[in-house]
Amino acid sequence: MVFLGGGILSAQAQNTPEAKNSDKPEVINNSNLNAETAMLIMLGEMKVSEGDLGAGYSLMLDAARKSADEAVYKRAVEIALTARNGTTALDGARIWKKAFPMSRQANQHVLQILVALNQLPETLMPLRAYVQLAPEAEQVLLINGLPQIYAQVKDQELAAAVVEQALVPFVDKPVTAAASWTAIGRMRVSAKKLPQAVEAVKKALARNPTAMEPGFLALELFSLDVPEAEDLLKSVLSDNSPPHMRLSYARVLIDNQRLPQATAELQLLNKSHPDFADAWLLQGALAMEQGQNDDARKALLRYIEIEKTKEDARLSQAYLMLSQIATKEKKPAEAESWLAKIQDPQSATQVQVQRANLLASRGDMAKARALLAQLPDTTPQAKRAKLQAELKLLRDYKMYEPGYQLLRKAVDEEPADLDLRYELAMMAEKLNRLDEMERLLRSVIAEKPSFEHAYNALGYALADRNMRLPEARELIVKALEFSPEDPMITDSLGWVEFRMGNKQAALAILQRAYDTKNDVEIGTHLGEVMWSLGQKEKALKIWREVARMDGKNDLLLETLKRLKVKL
Repeated sequence: MVFLGGGILSAQAQNTPEAKNSDKPEVINNSNLNAETAMLIMLGEMKVSEGDLGAGYSLMLDAARKSADEAVYKRAVEIALTARNGTTALDGARIWKKAFPMSRQANQHVLQILVALNQLPETLMPLRAYVQLAPEAEQVLLINGLPQIYAQVKDQELAAAVVEQALVPFVDKPVTAAASWTAIGRMRVSAKKLPQAVEAVKKALARNPTAMEPGFLALELFSLDVPEAEDLLKSVLSDNSPPHMRLSYARVLIDNQRLPQATAELQLLNKSHPDFADAWLLQGALAMEQGQNDDARKALLRYIEIEKTKEDARLSQAYLMLSQIATKEKKPAEAESWLAKIQDPQSATQVQVQRANLLASRGDMAKARALLAQLPDTTPQAKRAKLQAELKLLRDYKMYEPGYQLLRKAVDEEPADLDLRYELAMMAEKLNRLDEMERLLRSVIAEKPSFEHAYNALGYALADRNMRLPEARELIVKALEFSPEDPMITDSLGWVEFRMGNKQAALAILQRAYDTKNDVEIGTHLGEVMWSLGQKEKALKIWREVARMDGKNDLLLETLKRLKVKL
């Protein structure tokens, strides 16, 4: 058990003036002490320097009682903590608190030691006093930090109950109500009581509809896929909300593949906070992912304009993305000029990968692969990153046989790696080696029955070739059991429904997938279903949208050619 003598309980608590002072070594003013207590202090420190911490503590506590000096009490407790003697430290802190009932430092030490000793029920009153003894102006800050105090305890359910009981005097006070219910909610999240945490958010907002604390808790709950949390979060969001709140909301939307909604949130954020650089960088990355190169370039240039005086990894990322956009647009000189601006040594690997992409774009794949071969592979992570960089390059240029050989070698070296085996199956599918693809995917499923992408890949491959459609649908439905919100798996379900002749069902499923993620292949499938139902104008609209994202996508081009459609 580790005790931190004199440490304050949370990052939030450390912001208070008293907390900051308590982190510093206490200076004992000997001029205020009589000869006897001064001698006891000196002897106590001598014993500590000799390693006899028990004697040092006893002498210092005796001096504290005789002098009635808080600094001497604190020193006695610190000696016990240094000795890793929790029980003795607690006794000393309680004696100190009894001598100075209104002392915040004494109360904080009692609370800290009780938590470290895992005596959670006994922390209730010291925890309440922790807030009550603070000036009203500091109470909200301290309440916000309460969950951190109990972050490491094992029994989070008991800790949540203690915090809720300790905050009874504060849950209805106008100044502290929203923060109190938010702290209670955070404790409930730690205790895995998510519906009860939602109720805490509601109570916090009922006390103060404009408070930010419950908004951040709602954001956390939304990131944990709690259904009601998003509506609660939206009720708090406004132009006056902290920009980091809306940015975090956009990030969760991106994680959930809700890209159109994420784009809309970032646009609102950039309008209300035009100098908030992080939002421009994220918008640039998101637009680039969706093939919206012009929008991506504008956002990234705005980010650079705001951050141009800095030179950090994120600025290097902006330069790198601009180079990638220029490469896609066949502007090698511009792409190289952006790379030349990158000074961050941590970005060296990414710069080398991008230079390989530039070489490949000029038709020199051999030199591109040779450049990637120079990447470090001294750790498993570096080795995997090197492999993935070369595989992506080969896929981008449709060099599937070399990609297959590269993966075959990697799988032979690491036969237990299911991700590599899955990727080898995908490369075999590109080469139309369907028997091998199925054998590999079924071996992945056999070893990891929850590997949803293996079910989906096999189901989609069968559906796309109009083979064994009932089995294909069964495989895709199984994949959705493990990842019900994945738009790419939803796309596969829509496509197999279409292949089975269930066009209306396919339309609804694919529309939902496309609304969630504006993906080229989802849009291409949706357009074909619309076309087959006679909704030709709607189909053309969707196909034009996805063509703006990636007009050279193989599936899109094949579909338009097969249906004899010109955009």
